[in-house]
Amino acid sequence: MKPNEKIILGIDPGTTIMGYGVLLVEGNKPSMMAMGVLELNKYEDHYMRLKRIFDRVIQLTDTYKPDELAIESPFFGKNVQSMLKLGRAQGVAMAAALSRSVPIFEYAPLRIKQAITGRGNASKEQVALFLKKYLNLQDNHTYLDATDGLATAVCHFFQSQRPVSGTGVKNWKEFINKNPSRVKR
Repeated sequence: MKPNEKIILGIDPGTTIMGYGVLLVEGNKPSMMAMGVLELNKYEDHYMRLKRIFDRVIQLTDTYKPDELAIESPFFGKNVQSMLKLGRAQGVAMAAALSRSVPIFEYAPLRIKQAITGRGNASKEQVALFLKKYLNLQDNHTYLDATDGLATAVCHFFQSQRPVSGTGVKNWKEFINKNPSRVKR
């Protein structure tokens, strides 16, 4: 890999379908390396689904050697059991990346949609359309979960391009150190 290159693996975790996208960033220009889905609904056993997620994330990290993992955080829903299962799926994907020493960055679904389309309430189709135009993708991507995984990687790319707005710092720790009078302790 060249010095100005970075590879970001984006994951949209799920217990029936996990979407993923691999983004290559050269300088400040992103391009898609791969995207796809892992279909899990053929496995009745929830624990087997978790094993398949772990195995696939290991395979993706070994194949593409990502520098960072961007993953969608679970959203708060009404069904507690669904939330629990989704959290497990996310945790297993994170554990797989951590086992390969890949740093993890987590983004809320609203934040991802907002970063991609400018609107936090955008539909999956609107996110996919933006990515198609932005990354010059072909129409053959039938799963919106795959574009959601790619959107997570693109969101992370956008976030890593901007320091904290108007402060001249790159993260909260640096901001606090440089502005002690503006922070309540």
